[in-house]
Amino acid sequence: MKLALEAPPLHTLAVAGREERFPVNRVFCVGRNYAAHAREMGQDPDREPPFFFMKPAGAVVDACAPASVPYPPKTTNYHHEIELVVAIGRGGRDIPIAQALDHVWGYAVGLDMTRRDLQLQARDKGRPWEFGKSFSLSAPIGALHRAEDIGHLANAAISLTVNGQPRQSSDIHKLIWSVAECVAYLSEYDALEPGDIIMTGTPEGVNAVVAGDLMRGEIAGLGAIEVRVTG
Repeated sequence: MKLALEAPPLHTLAVAGREERFPVNRVFCVGRNYAAHAREMGQDPDREPPFFFMKPAGAVVDACAPASVPYPPKTTNYHHEIELVVAIGRGGRDIPIAQALDHVWGYAVGLDMTRRDLQLQARDKGRPWEFGKSFSLSAPIGALHRAEDIGHLANAAISLTVNGQPRQSSDIHKLIWSVAECVAYLSEYDALEPGDIIMTGTPEGVNAVVAGDLMRGEIAGLGAIEVRVTG
């Protein structure tokens, strides 16, 4: 096959303790999946069906070692959101909840970086969130830990500090929609594919960062990532 242009680069993530890398296909993100975060965003935390938005594979930043992200243009309110990241290893459509975790390849620590002012402007006007959420280098993700090595996480402390000061602190058992439920629900609308990533939502405490700030995100059992904001 002859291509008219050079093919875009393949985006991959490190795998903890192994030389192989995980190829990233699509990135799905769950919105408002912790009740306390829903409340701080001025929304009702009742357990309504989950909703999703997407980031391109090019949003992914390999943060298995200390990484950096540039302060993005067109914003004055650039926010951190620490999240449990789920990697899909086996695709499927209409996956039952009881079988959903069989499709999970592994887990990682990730950040959903957000141009909050642009997101809220779009939300208030009933417009898509892409400029606020789906921009380049907006998803730093640490090394993936294979489910066959660590099992499936149900309870784990999740936290984020900025310049050593605590910002976010919770536990993944407070997810409104569990990992299995997110996988199953999403597969009703679109067949999941190997290489897909699901970012499962952030707890309360989101706030702004500026150039020079060092973010450290951690989930018990998955280690930590360090990401610095550059000018």
